[in-house]
Amino acid sequence: MSNGLAGRTALITGASRGIGRAIAFALAASGCNVVLSSRRQDSLDVVAKEITAACPRSGVLAKAAHVGDPDQARDCVAAAVAEFGRVDVLVNNAATNPYLGPMVDLDLPRAHKTVEVNQMSVIVWTQLAWKASMAEHGGTVVNIASICGMATEPPEAGIYNTTKAAVIHLTRQFAVELAPKTRVNAIAPGIVRTQLSRAMWENREQQLAATVPLGRIGEPEDIAKAAVFLAGDDSSWMTGQTVVVDGGTLIRPTVHIA
Repeated sequence: MSNGLAGRTALITGASRGIGRAIAFALAASGCNVVLSSRRQDSLDVVAKEITAACPRSGVLAKAAHVGDPDQARDCVAAAVAEFGRVDVLVNNAATNPYLGPMVDLDLPRAHKTVEVNQMSVIVWTQLAWKASMAEHGGTVVNIASICGMATEPPEAGIYNTTKAAVIHLTRQFAVELAPKTRVNAIAPGIVRTQLSRAMWENREQQLAATVPLGRIGEPEDIAKAAVFLAGDDSSWMTGQTVVVDGGTLIRPTVHIA
């Protein structure tokens, strides 16, 4: 059940924890060689050892890079190609949320940081993977967006929501530009149990779960399963789409009629 992924090479940003780590494990379990990227080499090395132990047939490369630094991104993609010959799957997962508050009070440094990591990195890493490998060999790109890019709640996360809305549109735009050789799709998770979203679910998980039709918040593995589907051949006639994985959060009734 490799979904055609056996022997392919996947590069995952933000791979040291949370959703990125889960996606890396799932792709390795599907037979991919995996290139792990995040800011800290020591954290990546731990994950690399865990994946190697669990999936000994998959090659693993851990390469630290700041996702918002184009030079470091270029070095990481080059290292992936040098190690495995090509990049078949790119998962743009890394994200940040340094500001919680109304947009009218947002300071420019934190606005620039959020856009750099959440939005511009999708452009830069996709460009690099395309030019280094996918233009010749084809491939798939999976962008991690958010249901917050489809709605206006929570209002204190306005700049984060805005960048995730941009990721959804970038997915469509790149899908048009890179077709037919490369497919580009996105996943829009709901609230998932990660460090990035801890402020949203910690100390009120039961309250949040009660608002989700399927009765719980998400786990990183829920998103990883969707990523494997979009990365592999089972989704071969899909591009430009954003798959919502949120336990039904977006379909919950917002108006109650007596």
